[in-house]
Amino acid sequence: MKKSLVISVTLLMAIIGIIGAEDSDSYQFVDHLLRHPNPGKPSVVNDSVVFTAPSSYRRVGIAFGHEGFGKIYWFRKLLIPNEDASPWVRDRPPPDMFRDSGMLFHVFPIPENLDAGEIEYRLIIDGLWVPDPLNPDYKTDASGISRSVVSIPRIKRPDSPNKGPEGTLTFTFYAPGGETVCVAGSFNNWDPFMYELSETSPGRYTLALPLPPGVYQYAFFYRGGRHLDPVNPRRVYSRDGKAASEATVQ
Repeated sequence: MKKSLVISVTLLMAIIGIIGAEDSDSYQFVDHLLRHPNPGKPSVVNDSVVFTAPSSYRRVGIAFGHEGFGKIYWFRKLLIPNEDASPWVRDRPPPDMFRDSGMLFHVFPIPENLDAGEIEYRLIIDGLWVPDPLNPDYKTDASGISRSVVSIPRIKRPDSPNKGPEGTLTFTFYAPGGETVCVAGSFNNWDPFMYELSETSPGRYTLALPLPPGVYQYAFFYRGGRHLDPVNPRRVYSRDGKAASEATVQ
C-alpha cells in the first residue's frame, strides 16, 4: 500500500513538472487527467473547464463565444512517465523518460461574471473550424454554423483579501528579511521582474498596485519559484494551465 502510494505521488510530481503546473493545487487537476486517461467531453474541475482531444491531431485550438471567437487558445500535450525508461540522473530526466499519453488538453478558468450558465465554443483541428467531435451538445446558429456547448456552474467566489485604496490591489508576502519578492499576473503579461514588493517591516513585503476595475490572476516570484498567495483562497488555472491566485478590483 505504502509503496503504491509513493509511486503514485512520484508520477504526479513528474507530470506536474512536464505540463508546467508548478503549485500543489495542480495535483487535483493532474489527478483528474490521470483518472480519465482518454479524451472525452469537457468536464468541470474546481473553477475551471478541462477540454481534451486525441494527440493524433497535429494541432488543436479552441475559441469561445463570449469572446466573439476572436482569440484562439492552443491545446497542450499531456506527457506521462515512460515505464520502460531507465532511471534518470539527478533531477533532469532525459527525453525518453516521458511518452505521449494520447491526450491534448486545455484548462479554461470560468469567468467570474459570465452571465450565461453555459459556454459556447468551437475547435480548430488541424486548421479546420469544427464543433467538438467528443461533445454531443451543440447549437446551430442562423447561418448554419454549429457551436459546441458546455454547461457550467455559477461560481460564487469569496471576497478578495487584497483590498486596499480604491482602484488598487494590495499584495502581501512573508519571507525572511532582505529578500527580493516580485508579483506578476494577467495585469502585466506575467512578467516576473516588473513589480517588486517593498519590505515594509521585517519579513513582510507589500505592494499597492493601481489597476482598472476587473478580475486579475497573479502569483508571487521568490527565490526562482512561483508561489500562490497563501492568504487568498480564490485560486484558478491560468490560460497556460498553471494555478494562479485571483483578485478583483471594483
